[in-house]
Amino acid sequence: MNWRGLNLGIGGLSQLSDAVTRSISAENFDGSKGGGARATEGTGASAARELGPGWKISPSINLAAQTTVSLAEIEGPGVIQHIWLTVHPTAWRRLILRFFWDDETEPSIETPLGDFFANGWCERCNITSLAVAVNPAGGFNCYWEMPFRRRARITVENLSPEPILGFYYQITYALTPVPENSAYLHAQWRRSNPLPYQQEHVLLEGVRGQGHYVGTYLAWGVNNTGWWGEGEIKFYLDGDERWPTICGTGTEDYFGGAWNFEFPTGQYGVFTGPYTGLPQVLRPDGLYRSQQRFGMYRWHIQDPIRFQQDLRVTIQALGWRAPLEGKMRYLPLQDDLASTAFWYQNEPHAPFPVTPDLNTCEVI
Repeated sequence: MNWRGLNLGIGGLSQLSDAVTRSISAENFDGSKGGGARATEGTGASAARELGPGWKISPSINLAAQTTVSLAEIEGPGVIQHIWLTVHPTAWRRLILRFFWDDETEPSIETPLGDFFANGWCERCNITSLAVAVNPAGGFNCYWEMPFRRRARITVENLSPEPILGFYYQITYALTPVPENSAYLHAQWRRSNPLPYQQEHVLLEGVRGQGHYVGTYLAWGVNNTGWWGEGEIKFYLDGDERWPTICGTGTEDYFGGAWNFEFPTGQYGVFTGPYTGLPQVLRPDGLYRSQQRFGMYRWHIQDPIRFQQDLRVTIQALGWRAPLEGKMRYLPLQDDLASTAFWYQNEPHAPFPVTPDLNTCEVI
């Protein structure tokens, strides 16, 4: 059998393959064959004291303060196909998730944990999409295909001076040959808080090599009254300088909506779909929650944005001023924008910005 078990979809599920399935969790730290449920100590040891080995002795781990833990070290070739994990929402911006492909010393993926799963506000939000599914209550699922050739390493860093208890995870992968034209998944988090006046938020820049852009998640905190989403997203491809090759028509348009995401009832129309969504709208409460906050995603699964040499991506924050002389005027906003950009490319990749610290990530 020559089929490698990659590029899965419902139409290919009947095909047999020589790929080998393995899974890493707190019950099988290295994913070894027959290595599951053997623990004699762990976070469930007390509850299982009358039952013994095999009875959920190590379902989770605890993360010590200001330490980095290796979740997975996998010898390839292979492909990560599914990640499930959960931890209390207060930890979602205190933990930094990193992925290293092959022999990298610098990560190809580096984001706060919640933002990687399109949950940047540390408040539970359900999502039903092809790439990311978040289910009650705070069950994070990732289905991005992540091929690697020699090895894959995944770590999580606790930025907090306090331990984080109850980190549950499962990483399922296939050991199988990887085609020469398979690229590596990358993800990068950036925040502008506040966005400087008349400047655009940079989602991604400095990308070098061949690849394709596949997704955007934005946690957007609004600091003004009125509509905030007139801004355009811009993709600068392969030598573009002042003028982009691809320019959107508005923020809600890029995320698959229209007309301010507004329902006829005068409320935001929350939605979640396979490729686009505005799943989270956090409203003021009349006391301490004074600002509106939004979570939205756009996966370029059917329409990846391909580049051959380089890529830069920006988005404007734009609202409306009061009209003068009967004419409308745009208002450049100074909002809180935290973005996670997803793309595939060949290696090596350009260095990422400085790793965000605890205060930079904090929801404030």
